[in-house]
Amino acid sequence: QVQLVASGGDSVQAGGSLRLSCAASKYISSSNCLAWFRQAPGREREGVASIYTGARTGIYADSVKGRFTISRDNIKNTLYLQMNSLKPEDTAEYYCAADQDCTSIYLPPPGSIYGYVTWGQGTQVTVSS
Repeated sequence: QVQLVASGGDSVQAGGSLRLSCAASKYISSSNCLAWFRQAPGREREGVASIYTGARTGIYADSVKGRFTISRDNIKNTLYLQMNSLKPEDTAEYYCAADQDCTSIYLPPPGSIYGYVTWGQGTQVTVSS
């Protein structure tokens, strides 16, 4: 079972940028889907971005499309989320997760995790206006 450790959360002003990192404890095979989720108080957990480890590009929730970029470094076994043009509504606890059995990239609908059963601890992102 791969272990995931997320970091990089911080408090920033609206319009600012952050990069989240998620370090994996062992090699992530090309068959894994990796994703970032977030959850704000009182709201459902939401899939933000996903990347298939054999691909160079990811898919995104409409709320972050054009502002966030997911990437991974297979040598460092690390997943990243570059977040630009941050908005107060991006404030949430952010989690990285892995679906080690996926065969194609996907993001679950809000409130669902489907095959993303391996999780790291969250890292808090707070965006002030």
